[in-house]
Amino acid sequence: MRRFPIGMALVASLALGACAQVVTNKEDMLAAAGFKPQPADTAQRQAALKSMPGHKLSMQNRKGKIVWVYADPTICNCVYLGDEQAYDAYRRMVFQKNLADEQQAAAQMAEYSAVPYPFAWDTWGPGTPYY
Repeated sequence: MRRFPIGMALVASLALGACAQVVTNKEDMLAAAGFKPQPADTAQRQAALKSMPGHKLSMQNRKGKIVWVYADPTICNCVYLGDEQAYDAYRRMVFQKNLADEQQAAAQMAEYSAVPYPFAWDTWGPGTPYY
């Protein structure tokens, strides 16, 4: 009886850890692209941070200029601010990362398909369902 709640807690903590890692990687990319973290270190900034969608990049117009905003209420308790140049650099980094991930996945699939599968499908005849 007691193992179930402990197991669920373990699964939940692993899931949260994975989410935190994804957010941290995104924030690392934002910083590398030129976004500047601004801490929510006053009551006014805390209130503003809570009113923003968390972990989403959004565009805002500030005094006629486009500013990109990424609010992080959980990891750094801050807001990342970037201009169009930082946003463009971030998008290029995301594209390059996705391309590298796809290339790695394709390489792994090619590696797996080169290894003969030990199951002899011909033994079971045509129409054998693939589970």
